[in-house]
Amino acid sequence: MQLREIMTQNVHVVPPETSLRHAAQKMKVWDLGALPVCQNDKLVGVITDRDIAVRAVAEGKDAESFSVGEAMSSDLIFCYDDEEIEHAAALMEQRQIRRLPVLDRDKHLVGMVSLGDLSTRQRDEKLTGEVLEQVSQPNQPHA
Repeated sequence: MQLREIMTQNVHVVPPETSLRHAAQKMKVWDLGALPVCQNDKLVGVITDRDIAVRAVAEGKDAESFSVGEAMSSDLIFCYDDEEIEHAAALMEQRQIRRLPVLDRDKHLVGMVSLGDLSTRQRDEKLTGEVLEQVSQPNQPHA
């Protein structure tokens, strides 16, 4: 089964110059834990509630003046909509992430896939369980 069959479409996005406060308000209203960050119709990063907490709030940054672009994860990890679900699951497991942007082959954002999408739509319970177990492992502190 391909990712386009299970991904969430019509994804809310923010531009990098958005304030963290505005992004957090959008997350609250839309009940989201992550927002793709797009500029000129291209994915440039992802901002998560954890990014806001760890990279801004914990550092004492002003949520009005600190931008999404300054706190987002810019290490782009994504899948293509024509790839198999197993590929996304393996990537999530390997990189310990819960959500993946989904791009078309022209590199336009067309959706998001989450662990929830995998667990509710994937019939392979063993695969979903393995991914959840690996993603839930605590990150090892860097020396």
